[in-house]
Amino acid sequence: MFARLASYLFLGLCSTSALATDAAYRPSFHPDQLKGPPAARPNEVLVLGSPHLSSLPKTFKPAMLEPLLQRLQAWQPTVIAVENLSGLQCDFMRRNPGRYAGSVEDYCVDPAPAQAATGLDVPSANAEMERLLADWPSKPTAAQRRRLAAVFLAAGENGSAVVQWLRLPGEERRAGDSLTPELVRYLDTRMTRPDEVGMVAGVLAARLGLERLWSVDDHTADSPTPESRRKAYIAAIRAAWDNPFVKTRMAADEQLEANLDKPEGLLAMYRAYNTSDAAMMAYNSDFGATLVEPSPEGFGRNYVGYWETRNLRMVANMRDVLGQQPGARMLTIVGASHKGYYEAYLNLMHDVQLVSSDEVLR
Repeated sequence: MFARLASYLFLGLCSTSALATDAAYRPSFHPDQLKGPPAARPNEVLVLGSPHLSSLPKTFKPAMLEPLLQRLQAWQPTVIAVENLSGLQCDFMRRNPGRYAGSVEDYCVDPAPAQAATGLDVPSANAEMERLLADWPSKPTAAQRRRLAAVFLAAGENGSAVVQWLRLPGEERRAGDSLTPELVRYLDTRMTRPDEVGMVAGVLAARLGLERLWSVDDHTADSPTPESRRKAYIAAIRAAWDNPFVKTRMAADEQLEANLDKPEGLLAMYRAYNTSDAAMMAYNSDFGATLVEPSPEGFGRNYVGYWETRNLRMVANMRDVLGQQPGARMLTIVGASHKGYYEAYLNLMHDVQLVSSDEVLR
């Protein structure tokens, strides 16, 4: 830290004007201004900033989502991306427990029961998943859907397994074709768990006739804080969050939650979370505040570095999907604080056209 400071002082003494010039430098290449148009239909992306349904008050009921689901269905996405870790990333993280053990515990579902049922580890199940989808019939049998659901579970793609479960008639949601009674209980429970992957993305995908979701979350930037620094780190971040913007944001959330049981109350929350002002409110209350917190260790800058890296990798995952399916209409559902970063980074891509959520949610 002191060596870096000394270096900055030396540079300042040698060339103040050079530093000023460097600080003002802006690249002349702007990929966001070089968007074609492409030879055929452009890739369209709608970013839906979402509350985490699991954190809503007990007054929340799945039926409250219907006005939102109807509007999203009317937009007719062909691809739905969600804030889940892919099975392959969880598999990688399990192989690196020194750094990722806590993240695996928090974000990854154990695939062992599905692996035992199918005989497939995560890489093999992902390969089998892709093989099945490549030759998927237009009218699959119930047995084929049950088998695909089991393969999805073994691949670590639990959201996609829920899509297959929802596409089955109720009487066909039973054990068989590699689905054990344990896995059936998991899927039945997963469908009723209040979260946006199952209750928004999964339900919407089933209604639209889609076969899967795309897991685009990324936690490879996670890194455990050493025990000797943990208390100081938490104190610094909490101090940064003690600001007027947080109080304003919390008061707005309390008002929105108080009106959840009114007609279109949850839709009103989604509209508020997706306004043009919401991204700056998230920045001012959180990332902007932590960026300038004064701890000598730079705890806030650690936090912002993690946050930006995570969002960049999430957007890279989405761009990968769009590159495989030119002309897609992607709905990507993510916690609302990500929305501004998603849109800013996606907008840099040559072959991405953003869609206003205001228009869709109207």
